[in-house]
Order: sequence, then structure tokens, then C-alpha cells
Amino acid sequence: MTRVSTDTSRLRIDFPGWESLMVGRGAIEIPHAAIRTVQVEPGWTSEMLGVRSGLVVSGYRKVGTFRHPSGTRRLVSMKRGLPLLRIHVDRAVTGYDEVLLSTSEAERIAAELPVGAGSPGPR
Repeated sequence: MTRVSTDTSRLRIDFPGWESLMVGRGAIEIPHAAIRTVQVEPGWTSEMLGVRSGLVVSGYRKVGTFRHPSGTRRLVSMKRGLPLLRIHVDRAVTGYDEVLLSTSEAERIAAELPVGAGSPGPR
């Protein structure tokens, strides 16, 4: 399962084993300054994520990168039954517009993440 940790300057997401194959990397580090907004949702999102590179087990698991027809690029590791952490990030820094992560620690992680300078909106 995807592991998420944070410290005073960055958010780190580790993709173990087969997940790293689906997202094309073992980990990503996102500087706090690149985080624009953070939201916690009660669970799985059913919105259209777009064209994927990765794995989708319908109704259960989504892992990979997704490009929406609008151009939004997402890094996704979602599992049904867990809260969803939705993080809008600076694409110039991370290569993504959003990171969607299912984790039982979503509320705690969101509380620890400062929103970067120039943030377009509240958490």
C-alpha cells in the first residue's frame, strides 16, 4: 500500500512493489511550497479521471497516472473504503496538477501540510 509521510519541508509518497511499476516511479517528493490546496474527501471519487497509464480494478483500486481531456494530469493511488486525500500541486514543480491518495491517515496528513504561497483557495 502507498505510504505517505511529511516533514517540515516536503511531502513524500512511496509506491512499493507493483505500485511503482504502475506509476512509473518508486517515490515522489513534493516541496510544501508546491502544494496549492489540500482536501479530504470521505472516500473514493467516481469522477472521470481520464486516460490512464497504470491499473484500474473497477470499483476497488486505481493506481497510475491519468490525463483528463481538459489537460489535468493526476498521480493516483486510490482504494475503495478509505478516505481520499486530494492535493492540488504546482505542475511546473511536480509534473502533476493533482495527487489523489487513499489513506486512513488523510485527516492527520492534511492537517500537517501547509498550503504554499499563492494558494488559490482554502483547504
